[in-house]
Amino acid sequence: MSNAKAASIVVLNYNGLQHLAALLKHLAQQTVREFELIFVDNGSHDNSVAFVEQTTREYGLDLQLILNERNLGFAPACNQGIQVANSDWVVMLNNDTRPEPTWLEHLLATPQAGAKVGMVASKMLSAAKPTQIDSAGIALDWMGIAWDWRGGEQDDPQEQQLQEIFGPCGGAALYAKQLLLDLGGFDADFFAYLEDVDLAWRARLAGWRCLFQPQARVLHAHSATLGDQSPFKRFLLGRNKVWLLAKNYPNPWFRRYLPLIMGYDLMAVTYGAARRRDWASLQGRLAGLRGLPAMLAKRRVIQQKWQAVENWEPFIAPLEPPWAISKRYAHLEKQHDPPLDRS
Repeated sequence: MSNAKAASIVVLNYNGLQHLAALLKHLAQQTVREFELIFVDNGSHDNSVAFVEQTTREYGLDLQLILNERNLGFAPACNQGIQVANSDWVVMLNNDTRPEPTWLEHLLATPQAGAKVGMVASKMLSAAKPTQIDSAGIALDWMGIAWDWRGGEQDDPQEQQLQEIFGPCGGAALYAKQLLLDLGGFDADFFAYLEDVDLAWRARLAGWRCLFQPQARVLHAHSATLGDQSPFKRFLLGRNKVWLLAKNYPNPWFRRYLPLIMGYDLMAVTYGAARRRDWASLQGRLAGLRGLPAMLAKRRVIQQKWQAVENWEPFIAPLEPPWAISKRYAHLEKQHDPPLDRS
C-alpha cells in the first residue's frame, strides 16, 4: 500500500449537485491538503460528475472518479472507494457535509491516542441548527436499537476531551484501511443504513477501538438523500436491523435479550402500521427474515473470530422503557417531519 497520501476521502454521490459546491470548497480549505478525494457517483443525472471534475481542478484537489451506471447503494459504492484508496487511513464523508478547516487534521491525529484505535468519529452538527449536535457517533442498546449518540445536545465548540465510544457515524468517519481490509469493508448486502453500525460491531468483536474526536467538526444536512419519511428508507432500516442482530449479537447475551427484542419490535411495527399506515417497516422485517440463512452463515464466521468481551459490552447503552425511546430522536422533529421508528 502506498503511503503517499495522508488520507483517502471517499465521497459517495447520487444526484447531490446542490451540496457539492460547499463540500468541495470546505475540503479545499483543509489544513491538511495531502489527501486524495475518491468520488464515487451512483448513476447521477444532475451534472454532478462534470461539476466535480471542473471544481477539483480549480482547487487543485487530487481526484479519483468511480462512475457507476446505476445506484448501487451506499455500502457497495463505498467499498469501491476503499478498494482503490492509496492511504493507510480512509475517511467516509457524506456529500451533504461541510467540514471545518482543521477537521481532517484532528481526525488523523486521534489514533495516536491509544492502541488498536482503528475508527474515529467526528462531531457532526446540524446544518439546520449549527449550535446543535446531529451525531457524535453510534449509540447501541441491548435491544439492538441504534441512534445518533448525543443527537440534540448543545454544542460546545471548546470541547476537547477524547472519549471511547461504540463506533463512528459513517457520514464523517476515519477508518484504518487495515481494519477495512481485515473485515471486508461494509456489508454490501445492506445497500444503505445501519451498515456503519454493522461495521463498527464487527470491528469491536475483532478487537478494534473507536474514539470520538470533538474537534473534528462538520455541518451535516440530516437525511438529505432519501429523507426521514422515505418508505424505501423505512424498509431498509427494518430489514437491516434483523440482519445486524443476526450477524453480530454474541451469545449468551443474544439468547438472553431475544424475547425482549422481539417484543419491542412487534410493538414498534404494530404501532407504525396502526398509527401511520407504515407498512414499509413491516415489509423490511419480513425481507430480513427471508434473508436470514445468508446472514447466519456470516454470523458463524464473525462469531468464531470475536475476542474479548470487554471490547464491546461496556459500550452498549442501558435499556430504556419503550415510551422513552422517542426522546433519542426528539431533536429531529424540529428539523424535519416527525421521525420514523429507527428501532
